Order: sequence, then C-alpha cells, then structure tokens
Amino acid sequence: MKFATLVVALGLAAAQASAATLRWAAQNDVLTLDPHSQNHSTTNALLQHAYEGLTRYDKSYQVEPALATKWTYISPTQVRFELRKGVKFHDGTPFTADDVVFSFGRIRQPNGTMHPFVAGITEVKKVDSHTVDFMLAAPNPILLRIVVDFRIMSKAWAEKNKATNLPDVKAKEETVATRSANGTGPYRITGWQPDQRVSLVQNKDWWDAKNASNVSELIYSPIKSDPTRVAALLSGDVDLLSDIPTQDVARLRSDPKLQVLEGNEVRTIFIGMDQGSEQIKGASVQGKNPFKDRRVREALSIAIDREAIKRATMRGLSVPAGIMVAPGVNGNTPDIDVAPKADPERAKKLLAEAGYPNGFEVPLACPNNRYVNDEEICLAVVSMWSKVGIKARLQAEQFSIYSPKLQAFEYPLFLYGWGVPTYDALYTMQALARTRTGGADGSGNYFRISDAKLDQIIDAAKVEGDVTKRNALLREGLLRMRDEVLFIPLHHQVRPWAMKKNVSTVHRSDDRPEGRFTTVK
Repeated sequence: MKFATLVVALGLAAAQASAATLRWAAQNDVLTLDPHSQNHSTTNALLQHAYEGLTRYDKSYQVEPALATKWTYISPTQVRFELRKGVKFHDGTPFTADDVVFSFGRIRQPNGTMHPFVAGITEVKKVDSHTVDFMLAAPNPILLRIVVDFRIMSKAWAEKNKATNLPDVKAKEETVATRSANGTGPYRITGWQPDQRVSLVQNKDWWDAKNASNVSELIYSPIKSDPTRVAALLSGDVDLLSDIPTQDVARLRSDPKLQVLEGNEVRTIFIGMDQGSEQIKGASVQGKNPFKDRRVREALSIAIDREAIKRATMRGLSVPAGIMVAPGVNGNTPDIDVAPKADPERAKKLLAEAGYPNGFEVPLACPNNRYVNDEEICLAVVSMWSKVGIKARLQAEQFSIYSPKLQAFEYPLFLYGWGVPTYDALYTMQALARTRTGGADGSGNYFRISDAKLDQIIDAAKVEGDVTKRNALLREGLLRMRDEVLFIPLHHQVRPWAMKKNVSTVHRSDDRPEGRFTTVK
C-alpha cells in the first residue's frame, strides 16, 4: 500500500514537473467571453478552450464525439444525441440535457451572430436527463460540422447571474457572461483584461483529462503593433505567435531559436459593398446607389491588381482569389477560383457606361488589427482605385470598434474577412449572400444583398443529401456570386505561425491554436 502511494506521488510529481505555461500572442483581442454572442474567429479560438460543443474536430478535421458520445438518425429530420455523463461545468454544476435545450434557445436570440452554428435546427427536445433530439427543418448533410461551434452554457449559472439573454453589442450592452466564463472545457478562463491578456488555467476535472496536454496555463496577449509582437517572440516573452507580419516571416524562419509552421487559412479577404440602400452614405453620388450596378462592381474589382498586392503588400503570402471560399473548403475547385486580371482601362469604360465617367468619391472602412496587413491592403486598393477615378476616403479602426459598426450597417464599402469553420461553402453562401430573413439566413449579410435566384440555390443546397447534386449546387452558387460580382474577393489568407523550438503544436487552417494539441518542453 505504501509502495502504491509512493508510485502515485511520484507520478503526480512528474506530471507537475512537466506542467508548462504557453504564452500566445496575436494582433487582435477577443470581443467577448460570451459563447453565443459574436461570431469572431479570435473570440471563438479562445472560447473553444473553455466551452465545448456536442461534437468537435480531431487533428485532421474529422468530426468526433465531445459532449455527445453518440448520435443516431431517428429519421432524416430527427437526430438523437446521447450526452456524456459525469461532465461538470467549471463551477461544479452537472452538465445535462437542460443545458443543451437552454443553450439552443439562447444562441438563436437576435442580438447574437452565432446563428450559423444551429442552422436548420428548428427545435431541441429533451428526451431524458442525458438525451436530446435535434429536430431539423429538412435533412442537413453537414449537421455534425455545424454544431461544433454550438457551445453549451450552464442554464443554472446563466439564471443565477442574470445572463439568460444575449446583450446588444451594438448598444455596448454587457452581462456577467461578457466578462466571465463557465464551460466544461479543458481550460478555465480566470481573467480578461481587454487589450492586455486573457488568462486560462487547465481544468483538472475535464472529462477528457487523459488526453490533456502539459500546458497547465495559457496566456493570450493581443499585441496590435507588428514590431512589438515580433520583438516579444524574439525576446522570449511570447512562446507562440499566430500573427506573423509578412515582412518578418523569412527572418523568423532563419532564427535558430525558432520554428515556423507553414499553413494556408480557410479565410477569404474581400471588399463588401452596400447593394441595397437607395443612396450611399458619405458618397459624392446623390440620389442613387452606384453599387447596385453590376458594371460598377466589376470596375471596382478589375481595377485591383491582386498579384501586385500579393507581391508588394503580402510578400508572397497570399493566394489571389476568384471566389469566396478558399482551397480546403468543400466547393472550391481550381477551375472556378481564378482571380480576375487587373484591367484599369476596362474599369474606366465600365464606369463610364454606368454613368460615372469621372468616377465618384466614397468612404472605405478598414480594420487595422484583424487580418494580415489589413490597413496596408486597403491603402493599396485606394491607390489602385484612384487610377480609374474612384476616390476612396480610408477610415481605419481597431476591430473592437469596427465590428459593432459593421453589424449596425454603418459602412457602405469595407474590407472584411470570412473563415469557414465548417469547411463547407454553404456556410459562406448562407451567411453572407442569402437574403437576410433572421436566424442563419443572411446572418453576416451586411451588404444588403437580395438575389432571388441565389436564394433558391442556397435553399436547395441546405437540404440536398446527394453529394454530387449538392456539390453542383454549391458550384452554381459560388459562380453566381462571382459572376454577379456580389463581392470583391482579394485573396485567401496564408497564415504561418512562429514559435520557440520547445513548443510543439498542430497548425490549424481555421487559425485557432488549441492547447490540447500543444506541448511545451
């Protein structure tokens, strides 16, 4: 007995000796700690450590069980999930079916932007304490991928802290859930100091503790300044940098103390336009909206030299885009993802045909701490547009300021980026291009796009179970978005990560480093 006790003690001592802190930095902060509020990649990347879904991705992006251990199709529109027993939230309360039902109602509230992750689900019914049925509007071929980011919150904790309703971010509302978290995941969030750090510690009671890494503490630091961010890595103050300035990649790659993980991201950087308003706010054109005219949209697109942006602004670290989903996303094929060639002379002719021979003036909004070289990209675009008569007044802002304004439809012309966590083009098409009718349909449509034919294609793709037919619909929709120039895709983002030699992790094409896939020696 004493020998056994000694073995256990030695084992614990060894585990404690190997425990390590991971200091991770990138350029922008989280927007909230509420898992149902803001569909923002950095926010989701941090919150996945504290909050979990019924399913999750393994290292190769295959779906595997998480808070659900099994799922069974009772019918094409009824899916039964058997929930994991013995799981506790970070405050010690047990996880049950009531929490899933509650979270479903909460994530669908109109003040949030996470509706795509419950798209097509009409109801979640409690069968017993650890069984729920998902009732679907129609068969959903990618349901298990969609619900990966449907994170479960404790009903009891939300009620106790008066956080059952989502705050209105546009009105700067907050609840307890905005600043504190209580999930079931591998890490507990112990603090958030906006624009400074998010602190997490390992959850020793995690249901999957046997697969936990040796990262016992995770500290995330948003560092907007490129030189400061790189200096923090070079000085040893940061262990992992997931936001490398393009001009520093070669230098970091050659540093013997560091390593660089190469990888493309499934994110497309593009220009969005208000195509629904009768008049553009802040533009020199009065009484009409030039973005309603396809010729104007095409002119804006072909005035841009994407290869020049890749070469000069991105230092080769971008993939010029022709469509709105990146390679690696179901629906992207090389034959349709061909970036348009720059043609300023044709752009001028199109503008003249549309009634703007001298161009026009318009504001251009741009984040300056969200995407790789975002403000620099906007400056390049402004210069290229000026050569065809479009005078864009650049307004660059931090993303924490930019995002609420975007959601309030304040920008008529703006730079944006869209990742695809489901790895399926329907996610982009339904959120960005579908007529906005509430819920997942048009949840990210800040462009006032409403195209009846495209809506029909998207609605058909939602429910088509035949893979060949469904992929044909995705292709048709992506082509219509491209040919009607509903968006101006610039490039698919490349996202290498740099880290110390003693850090081992798995590069994630959704740009979400995971503590459970990371070790620090």
